[in-house]
Amino acid sequence: MRASVIVFPGSNCDRDIAVALTAALDQKPAMVWHGDTSVPPSDLIVLPGGFSFGDYLRSGAMAAQSPIMKDVVAKAKAGVPVLGICNGFQVLTEAGLLPGALMRNRDIKFLCKDVLLKVERNDSIYTSQYKAGEVIRVPIAHHDGNYFADDETIKSLEDEGLVAFRYVDETGAASAAANPNGSVNNIAGIYSADMKVLGLMPHPERLISPALGGSDGAPMFKSLTEALS
Repeated sequence: MRASVIVFPGSNCDRDIAVALTAALDQKPAMVWHGDTSVPPSDLIVLPGGFSFGDYLRSGAMAAQSPIMKDVVAKAKAGVPVLGICNGFQVLTEAGLLPGALMRNRDIKFLCKDVLLKVERNDSIYTSQYKAGEVIRVPIAHHDGNYFADDETIKSLEDEGLVAFRYVDETGAASAAANPNGSVNNIAGIYSADMKVLGLMPHPERLISPALGGSDGAPMFKSLTEALS
């Protein structure tokens, strides 16, 4: 499985995702600079977390206009899986590969902590190593993670099973108290219509080993390895 990680000015999780991918694939991904115009042949493209271009305009808005994104969008439309984590999720919405937008957190504060997520389904290339309905612990670190979309879009995401992860409590309930940032319907991540593109705010790459404090993120990368190798 060949993976490529897109690096923007301000990306600060590109090495984290590279470590996670290397551990799962037993080979290093290609690190692709945002100013390049083409992604090398890849089975997976990852847009990492961070603060591309300092979030000076709107989170992900400037990165979505980087030269490399034309090829990322083209490859995604051709069926290449694309994973966007945190800032990468923001870039995916700004580039039009996923619907909705990520707004300022409900309490206008930067959040950095572990949260609980419910895996909504396990029949995707990203989640086959989880159980449907499983509750996992994954860190968040964002200031603009409040997922919003119009009522019609939210209904479509829910009806078509395109909500990938949801913020929940210990019982698996999507309670208001478990929602860290105000996201509509406690949405933490969504799929594209073909389920090849996944955007999520939490950072699974930060919990891939007990040495890091937990390994609930590792099954995502094992799922990808199994599906794409």
